Order: sequence, then structure tokens, then C-alpha cells
Amino acid sequence: MFCDTTKAKLHYEVSGSGAPLIMLHGSGEDISIFDRAVPLLEKHFTVYRIDSRCHGQSTMNVPLHYELIADDVYGFIVLNRIEKPIVYGFSDGGIAALMLAYTHPDAVRAIAASGANTNPKGLKPLYRFGYRKLAVFSPDPKARMIATEPNITAADLARITVPALIMAGEKDMIKEEDTRLIASSIPRSKLMILPGEDHGSYIVGSEKIARLLIEAFDSDDAII
Repeated sequence: MFCDTTKAKLHYEVSGSGAPLIMLHGSGEDISIFDRAVPLLEKHFTVYRIDSRCHGQSTMNVPLHYELIADDVYGFIVLNRIEKPIVYGFSDGGIAALMLAYTHPDAVRAIAASGANTNPKGLKPLYRFGYRKLAVFSPDPKARMIATEPNITAADLARITVPALIMAGEKDMIKEEDTRLIASSIPRSKLMILPGEDHGSYIVGSEKIARLLIEAFDSDDAII
């Protein structure tokens, strides 16, 4: 299925029933990274998986910035008349989820973010150097975006009024101090540093993220 936000045509899939849950992938990926999680999630939620601009089957060769990804998601919510979705994002998608929550706080019920960072310095040095090098020698706008963006402040995060689940792997490419800064800056947040996990091991092709989201948002111990 496709949704034309006027700024980009977004490819998406929807399945399940229950409260709406939007899922956003990371850089260089598409909605297929959630294939193993969806069968569990769709028993609890109406799951919307979106290919971000310049990814998957969505519009290519358009400007690529985190703010634009977040704007696309907001447009998707409005055009599809989705009432107060939970928005989950991994890596780049997590950054977009944070931005969506502080730019359009009335549009979402809650957010969850895995492996998001506030700025390029939030990447561990080896990864930051790698993306900076790619940004110089590769025409790929994805690398340039990661090397130069985002620029999220603690004041921005403090504007997030909805519940937020902030996650990262113990061996993540994101500095733990940056993950903790995100969680501590959001008034209604829960922090999870997942033992033994790296940046995407509990997400890409994994059921683990489904269980974490169900526990957080659709269980007796839910944070909302």
C-alpha cells in the first residue's frame, strides 16, 4: 500500500487489530526487518510498518533529513486518520519518533525508541569516524545525514509529554551516556539497557522487540 503525503510517497503495510502501532526502521533498511515481530504484535495492535523516504519502496531521490522523516510520519498519521498511535522507531526511526513527539505532541499516544542518539557525538568513536568518512567519499545521503545530524537538545526532549520507552543494547553503537541523557530528559520515560544486545540484535529479524513492546504498552505492567 502507498500513502502520498505530497512530500513523499510512502510504502507501508498494515495488519492486526487493536491500538495503532507505527513501526519505523533504521538506515538502509525497510519494513522487512520487523517480519518476525509482526505475528506477535498484530495480536495486540493494528501494526503499520512504513518504509521511510529514500528506503524500500517509498520515494527515492528526495531530500533526506531526520526532520523530514518525522514530518512524513505526521502526514501519514493525519492522512490515514490514525487516532493517537504508539510510534516505535529503531535507530534513524527512533530519532524520528523523538522528533515527532516533541514537534507534534498531540498526535501520538506514546513513543518507543531503540538505539537513538541526540547528535553525531552520541555515536561511539569508531562508528562516528566511519560515517564521517563515508559522508566524504560516498554520494549516499544516508551516511551524510548520520554524520551530521541530528541536533536534539535536552530542552527538545523535555517537551515530550507522552510516555516514552527508551532502549539500547548493552553493546550498542550509541554511547550509553547519550541513551541515558535521552531518558532522563523526557519527563515520563522508562529506560532499558538490554544485556548482551548490540544495536539491532533484538530488533532486526527478531521477536524480542515484539515482546518488549507488548510488555510496555499492552500488559498489566504497561507504562501507559
